[in-house]
Amino acid sequence: MRDTVIEWIEREKLIAIVRGMQPRQSSAVAKALYEGGIRLMEITYDQKKPELWQDTADAIGALTREYEGRMFIGAGTVTCPELVELTARAGGRFIISPDTDEAVIKKARELGLVSMPGAMSPSEIKAAHNAGADFVKLFPAGSLGSAYLKAVKAPLSHIKLLAVGGVNEDNAAEFLRAGAIGLGVGGNLANRAWIEAGEYQKLTDAAKAMTAAVRAAG
Repeated sequence: MRDTVIEWIEREKLIAIVRGMQPRQSSAVAKALYEGGIRLMEITYDQKKPELWQDTADAIGALTREYEGRMFIGAGTVTCPELVELTARAGGRFIISPDTDEAVIKKARELGLVSMPGAMSPSEIKAAHNAGADFVKLFPAGSLGSAYLKAVKAPLSHIKLLAVGGVNEDNAAEFLRAGAIGLGVGGNLANRAWIEAGEYQKLTDAAKAMTAAVRAAG
């Protein structure tokens, strides 16, 4: 399954990042994003509310079962091995973190999940790769810019980079052409205000615009 998830990430190139979603909203959000062309979805753990971590894992599990074979669901803001284990038990397929934590990377690989830790500097990127990361999340990509990503990719061309943070339909193609193998998009795609208002068509429209921008990059 790991190899299949990796293939999908490299092919689809777009991961929707959903933050602050209530479990009751998860099915409607996933449906809206799927109809817009999204095939990879990250549900984040709220680090300020560990009491809700199990609810997040339950949502990941429910969507994994609902979209089996059609969309892969993973966890975001994974900061400790315990959250990797929680995600694995729920059936999540990939682990995304804001930082490079070797223990988290090791546990993800041990449990057969795809590992995508966050990094900013060349040293962090290389350390994440050496620790076993399948992809390295360049974060915050929007602040660093596509020129930075291109410069980093020159000596580290063997490392698969995802651009995450500040990515939108206007700069998506720019990051891909600079060398990113994929993108993670949060508020510009799964907008919390739209979710809270139940404006799911806006999610679908945003997803269609983002997938079109990715295709435009060739």
